[in-house]
Amino acid sequence: MLDHPPSPRPPRRSLLSVPAINERALEKCRTLNCDGVIFDLEDSVAPEKKPQARENLRQLLAEVPLQNQESIIRINGLDTPFWRDDLNLVMALAPDAVLIPKVGRPEDLLDVQEVLDRHGSGTTKIWAMMETARGILDVAAIAASRSSVTRLDAFVIGLNDLRKETRVLPRPGRSYLTPWLMQVVLAARAHGLSVIDSVFNDFRNADEFAAECRQGREMGFDGKMLIHPAQIGPANLAFGPSTDEIAEADAIVSAFARPEATDLNVINLDGRMIERLHLEEAERLLALAKTLKD
Repeated sequence: MLDHPPSPRPPRRSLLSVPAINERALEKCRTLNCDGVIFDLEDSVAPEKKPQARENLRQLLAEVPLQNQESIIRINGLDTPFWRDDLNLVMALAPDAVLIPKVGRPEDLLDVQEVLDRHGSGTTKIWAMMETARGILDVAAIAASRSSVTRLDAFVIGLNDLRKETRVLPRPGRSYLTPWLMQVVLAARAHGLSVIDSVFNDFRNADEFAAECRQGREMGFDGKMLIHPAQIGPANLAFGPSTDEIAEADAIVSAFARPEATDLNVINLDGRMIERLHLEEAERLLALAKTLKD
């Protein structure tokens, strides 16, 4: 049994990263069909422009927060001189989550939580970028820190930084990276966290992007971090339940609802052995489908 059973969460199929310095992109994000927006104060903003990026974000969200999307602010690294000002903005705007880059140890998360708690920052969650060799090596301990870092809610893979640090070359299929990706998925699931796949840099390569989305879904990711609005539709399709999956889930739920199945942990459904663990997954999938439909 999980130490922290997963609680109901909004869909996280598509999380669009938007540079906070780009005012046009900030205004457009409200009209897009992504499940969430990651407002970036880190890599996409030059050091001398970070104050202006914070001000852009303040003006966008202070009066009218996002209505149908999760709002996440990615701050600068805790080893930079910028993160304190970034976190002050987070506390003023109260987004759904703050995304911490280059997390390498549980203490990184605890430091941020202590600041948020002292300020009384309501329900703002903590998301962690898993994008360093040290972070991947210690991902189990970082996930387990949820027992004390109670705001911890999600991992986001950052392959650009991880490739740079490890010198693994970018190749279709990500075969040399797959073991590390699965470590993050396993640690996240063991402690009831969401887990989001990395960005795909070549947004013009629709076929390869779609293939990587399918791979991410098969690996167990909840969704994908995106860099371009053109990627939203394919990500929503790949990480959302298909018509066939919904039909099968309906059949499983209906089969276990029959009176003769009341005391059974295993039933025969069209020649297949179905256990109650399949029922739990079917119910989760149907709940997601209902959320997306409403």
